[in-house]
Amino acid sequence: MQAVFEAEKTKIEGLLVVPLATHMDDRGYLREILRSTDPHFTQFGQVYLVGNMAKGSIRAFHKHEILWDWFFISHGSAKFNFYDDRPESPTYKEKVTIVTGSLNPALVTVPPGVYHGWISLEDDTQMISIASEVYNREKPDEVRVPPESFGFEWDVKGR
Repeated sequence: MQAVFEAEKTKIEGLLVVPLATHMDDRGYLREILRSTDPHFTQFGQVYLVGNMAKGSIRAFHKHEILWDWFFISHGSAKFNFYDDRPESPTYKEKVTIVTGSLNPALVTVPPGVYHGWISLEDDTQMISIASEVYNREKPDEVRVPPESFGFEWDVKGR
């Protein structure tokens, strides 16, 4: 099975959205999330599952010094907000919002130095998170700030 889609660049350098293909037959389906041969892969640290029980739950914001994140919403849907806090980056201070979920499957690649947070848009939203490093519980590679830090709209507005 080969990747069907190319990674989509965003306004933040290194922040990618990779649409994921679903391969289906009479037994069910298979969706590849991340391969070590993907150009947006760096190295493997760990995989974990994050679940938000209720629509509207916010997990925000933090960034890493060295860790890369890959996020995939396996159940439900989510709105992600990103802020580039890398002074050396050509996209320093850029902001990006991405909506993804089981009806719009994608892998989101987050480079070090980019603040990230998300809100569940449905009850029981589940995210598979892949990290390039093992999480160090004694000395975490993260800087945390409150959800309102960068002026993002967390609420869903009517249009």
